[in-house]
Amino acid sequence: MFGSLVRLFPAVALVSLLLTGTAVSAEANKLTDQELAEGWISLFDGETLFGWKAGSNADWQVVDGAIVASTGEVGLLHTTSQFANYVLRVDFRASKGCNSGVFLRTEAVPTEKSGKFYEINIADATSPWPTGSIVHHKKYDAAPESTDWQTFELTANGDQLAVSLNGKTAVEVKDPKPLLRGFIGLQFRQGKIEFRNIKLKPLATKSLFNGKDLAGWKQPEGSKSVCTVTPEGWLNLKNGKGDLETAGQYADFTLQLEAFVNGKGLNSGVFFRCIPGEMMNGYECQIHNGYKDGDRSKPQDCGTGGIFRRQEARRVVADDFQWIPMTIHADGPHMAVWVKGYQVADWTDTRKPHDNPRSGLRLKAGSIQLQGHDPTTDFSFRNLRIAELPEGQ
Repeated sequence: MFGSLVRLFPAVALVSLLLTGTAVSAEANKLTDQELAEGWISLFDGETLFGWKAGSNADWQVVDGAIVASTGEVGLLHTTSQFANYVLRVDFRASKGCNSGVFLRTEAVPTEKSGKFYEINIADATSPWPTGSIVHHKKYDAAPESTDWQTFELTANGDQLAVSLNGKTAVEVKDPKPLLRGFIGLQFRQGKIEFRNIKLKPLATKSLFNGKDLAGWKQPEGSKSVCTVTPEGWLNLKNGKGDLETAGQYADFTLQLEAFVNGKGLNSGVFFRCIPGEMMNGYECQIHNGYKDGDRSKPQDCGTGGIFRRQEARRVVADDFQWIPMTIHADGPHMAVWVKGYQVADWTDTRKPHDNPRSGLRLKAGSIQLQGHDPTTDFSFRNLRIAELPEGQ
């Protein structure tokens, strides 16, 4: 019977139904169309801890569509990606007497001595730093205590930090010696804590395409792709083998774009840290929406969002003939990809350093290339924008 239910009901709602008898809202841990259009990505899929890593031995688990911890060592569950400038939204529910927090730009295992973290505290009014305070920076003591779900909106932008609690501004801080990049962490310290709806919007992005012409782009020698700007202001690639590459070079970054596959089962990709002037000689984020046996967890030819020849997409969430929001994040040897706001790839290049990314770890800046895979290629791209990451922890 349970097998039939799994096929009929979304997993998060089913877990809630079986464990508590009450269904989690269908909107929990999902992005709206407006959020996708604005560039938001989800850091938690509602079902797994994909994209997260525990820095201590606490009982982190997914229960009823939330990340939960209640016992174990003090420490963080942190993202595998390091982020710089962003808005972070997260719902949390703290039990009576709970002490927890959300850490920004943090080390994986932060210590008071190092001070390499920003902690937005979750604690009752008896704490020196009640809920909404930025520990060691600014206290907030206007929040009523609650054991219901509450919402943080946290902004980290250069030296500016801001905390909003349940839609009300709590504290704002300007740090004269800011930490500029690091992990996002969820803390277990004391008492049961739950988190859900963990969403991030990158800030400080700049456009890579003006929607009018190919300024800032060029084609390597030998490229057979036909690259044009459509009347709608989209960048279109037809034919191949070939590509179109940026004149600029980028090492660590967050790249966001939308892609349109104008044909069934067509193949393309976004290459990054490429050796400039050499076609398709970089890491490749695949674009191919095919999957096997009617099962989206079985991608065909790596799957959209997979790191080609390195890690397949864990699920094909995009379809041909629809605009596909994509986010490609590269920080050091670590790379992650979100498709339609859902994280499909999380990979670290453990090979020895090498200038050629086909042969080893390339950390050096390189061009970004849009692939014209073959003569059937017909892809459009729009809203291409990038944020370069400052040096991290």
